[in-house]
Amino acid sequence: MAIASEGRAEDARDEAGPAGFFRAQHEAFGTTLGANKGAANLLDRIWMQAFSSYEHNVDEQTRDLPPLACRKGCGTCCRIQVVATAPEVLMVARYVRAMADGFRKVGIDLPARLAAASAAAPEAAGTMALGRECPFLVEGICVIYPVRPLACRGHVSFNEEACVAALEGEADEVPVSESHRTVRALVQGALQSALRDTGHPWALYDLVGALRIALARPDAEAAFAAGTDVFEPAMIDHVSREEMARTFDRLKA
Repeated sequence: MAIASEGRAEDARDEAGPAGFFRAQHEAFGTTLGANKGAANLLDRIWMQAFSSYEHNVDEQTRDLPPLACRKGCGTCCRIQVVATAPEVLMVARYVRAMADGFRKVGIDLPARLAAASAAAPEAAGTMALGRECPFLVEGICVIYPVRPLACRGHVSFNEEACVAALEGEADEVPVSESHRTVRALVQGALQSALRDTGHPWALYDLVGALRIALARPDAEAAFAAGTDVFEPAMIDHVSREEMARTFDRLKA
C-alpha cells in the first residue's frame, strides 16, 4: 500500500504497507488537531481531512478492481449498525439541523425519523439479516449521503443479489471490497489515535444513539473541542478502549 495523506505522497519504499500508512495518517491528523486547537473551524478541517484522505487513497487502491454493484436507490446494506467517530457524528448533526426545514417541505422529518428509530440492539456488526433500518434511508435513498460516515463509505459490494440474499437471511457472505474496508479502518483508526493523543473524545459510537445526544446538546461541538465526551452513553464496546489504545500504540511504534 503506497502512502498518501493530506496533500503529500510518501515514497512507498520508505513507508509501504498498512502500518506505514497508519503512521502517516496519524501524524497528519495530529498536526491538524494541534495546529487548529481552539479554532472555530477545527471540526470542519479534521472532518474534511479524514474524508478527502479516505477518498483519495481508496481510489488509488481500487483502480484494478471490478465495478461496484452499489448504486443510488439500493439501501440493502443500510440495516446494519453504523459506527462513527465524534467528528463524524457532529458533522451529521450539523447537516441534519441545516437541512431539516428543507426536507420537511418535501415530507421528510429528519429529527422525527431519528427520534422514532428503534432503541433495540442492532444485529451484530457485519451482518445484514433484518437489522434495524437506518432512519435516514428514505425510499432507498440516503438523505445524509454527503456527510455519511466512513463506515458507510467503506462498506461496498460487488454483487447486489448477494446483498439482498444476505438481508433475507439466505446467504452468509457478501463479496465486499476488502480494499475499501481496509482503507476505511486505517484512516478511521489513525483519526481515533490522533484524537486520543490530543485529548479529544476518540471512541467509536453508535451513529443513531450519538446523533440523538448531539441534536439534544447545542453545546456538543464545544464539548468536543474541550475534550468532554458527551457521546459516552452511545459508545461501542465490541473492542475495549484499552485494546484499541494498545493497537494504536503498536502501529505508531
